[in-house]
Amino acid sequence: MFDTILIANRGEIACRVIETAQTMGLSCVAVYSEADASAKHVQMADVAMPIGGAAPADSYLKGDAIIQAALNTGAQAIHPGYGFLSENPDFVEAVEAAGLTFIGPSAPAIRAMGLKDAAKALMVEAGVPVVPGYHGADQSDDLLASEADKMGYPVLIKAVAGGGGKGMRLVDEAGGFADALASARSEAQTAFGNPDVLVEKFVTQPRHIEVQVFGDGIHAVHLFERDCSLQRRHQKVIEEAPAPGMTEEMRATMGAAAVRAAEAIGYKGAGTVEFIVDGSGPLRSDGFFFMEMNTRLQVEHPVTEAITGVDLVEWQLRVAAGEPLPAAQDELSISGHAFEARLYAEDVPAGFLPATGTLTHLSFPQMARADSGVRAGDEISPHYDPMIAKVIVHGPTRDVALKRLSQALSQTEVAGTVTNLAFLGALAGHAGFAAGEVDTGLIARDIDALTRRIEALPRHTIAAAMTVSGLNEAAPDAGFALWQPLCRSVPLMRGEHVLECRVEVLGTDVQRWYLDETDVLAERRQGQWIIAGHLAPDVHVAGGVATVFDDYGISFRVVDPLNVDAKATGDGNLVEAPMPGLVKAVFAMPGAIVAEGDRLAILEAMKMEHALLAARDGTVAEVLAAEGDQVVAGAALVRLEDQT
Repeated sequence: MFDTILIANRGEIACRVIETAQTMGLSCVAVYSEADASAKHVQMADVAMPIGGAAPADSYLKGDAIIQAALNTGAQAIHPGYGFLSENPDFVEAVEAAGLTFIGPSAPAIRAMGLKDAAKALMVEAGVPVVPGYHGADQSDDLLASEADKMGYPVLIKAVAGGGGKGMRLVDEAGGFADALASARSEAQTAFGNPDVLVEKFVTQPRHIEVQVFGDGIHAVHLFERDCSLQRRHQKVIEEAPAPGMTEEMRATMGAAAVRAAEAIGYKGAGTVEFIVDGSGPLRSDGFFFMEMNTRLQVEHPVTEAITGVDLVEWQLRVAAGEPLPAAQDELSISGHAFEARLYAEDVPAGFLPATGTLTHLSFPQMARADSGVRAGDEISPHYDPMIAKVIVHGPTRDVALKRLSQALSQTEVAGTVTNLAFLGALAGHAGFAAGEVDTGLIARDIDALTRRIEALPRHTIAAAMTVSGLNEAAPDAGFALWQPLCRSVPLMRGEHVLECRVEVLGTDVQRWYLDETDVLAERRQGQWIIAGHLAPDVHVAGGVATVFDDYGISFRVVDPLNVDAKATGDGNLVEAPMPGLVKAVFAMPGAIVAEGDRLAILEAMKMEHALLAARDGTVAEVLAAEGDQVVAGAALVRLEDQT
């Protein structure tokens, strides 16, 4: 066994690997970019080495700098985590050439599964069922469109070197194929340096079920399946294990197919074989198709750990050190049910746009496992994936585990940035999901209900106002003048609306609040404030924002009472960058007439492309940014002429 390993990654996976490795008595070396100098994984490690600038290309993708850091610190092995260099066969070869051990599969195994078209051909040879589609080398537009016509719509365009939903587009009809193809290629080139795509028949009402495999280079076992069907934009949101509705016959068939796939390439370490499953009816042993193999540990691996009792990172370290597979197939079993919810910094009402900001408060309930790479005070950087944490729960049955997930999400507290926490809570409470009726289209079908804006109730507003004004800790004489109750104003903002809160302090433990046409009594009983008959929620105030920890977090801006009207107003004629990013393309031209919904520019941020659309019909007055510009959030990109 090694005594020192280097983790060539950041965030929650780096922290996850460090936890297990240190428990095994190993020393851990972290690497970090300029943006991550004080990150959680850096402080957890025994040694930390800087490797470059904030952009991944200047740091976490610099294989030579990472290998040199390992050599300089005496590390004998490198754990890649996931993302970045984890599936780069050239990096694996460079690691081994330096006399180090790569904790993961061989370079040939990664190459075999790295391109989706070649991988599917290999799976056909191994007897693994695949989705009908075109996986050829001819990438001409006309041929790809012709192949799509032969399959019949809907079809899915996918980057051959892709993953994580990048370079993937669903096309419902022939008229949209050309634009979707161009967009997929552009995103694939940016994300993977390879614009090639494949085209597959889209399985209606599909489910995404994947099998965790583990190999020693010769033999492999499977650790059962995970259902990852709850997705938006082809990215997973909530995962669970085992899959609802799975039969023992189908589990055995899928597991055997996954093991064949792993053994066909001499797989070593943890990997995932992903299948598309026909979810239009009960699961059938002939109703699943190979989609791809991820030759690394997956983000959702904790749910497999929860139902099997296996520490997959420990298995990775032991097998990489030359030990045999820690368990045979007949020694592995399923216990209970587990869920994982991915908590992201993103603006759900704005279309799930990635968000940035400083986490002024972050807390998780003890009942849940929370894998996180950030803490209160850390910044969500525009350079990396905006995941805050994975919230994982386990229970004896699916019903119990889902109730625990709902409870854990309701008790999670985040302040300082917008998040998808309320969206996750809505999913956990979705009646169809609770019944096990899951498929990849569920979120899209019910998107309005799942993303509804949570309204602030009077008690939420008053709880915020009490905390902002300090009246939640009122002194015995607070608010009194000449024996008469003093009425004071505490203005707040919710969105663009000013909320005028007024209060009369009637005594040490009694206050009467007035909000619009509502008056509410707040009383302190046994040291706790009761507002309108409800226990007052906790409130966190920082950076001019008061966050009420109820209904997944309700935020108010604190208003200077001397400047209530000085609220920000946007220019309705401007198209602005919703987040920091790179201007990938500009379609607008001065003098051009545009219609509502027309694409004016494309902004690349958080590894994704975001189309910026005209909000109304009009004429372009100015184009204020050029292709290749790096812009900040709120930067004006295009201005339309004033409406007359």
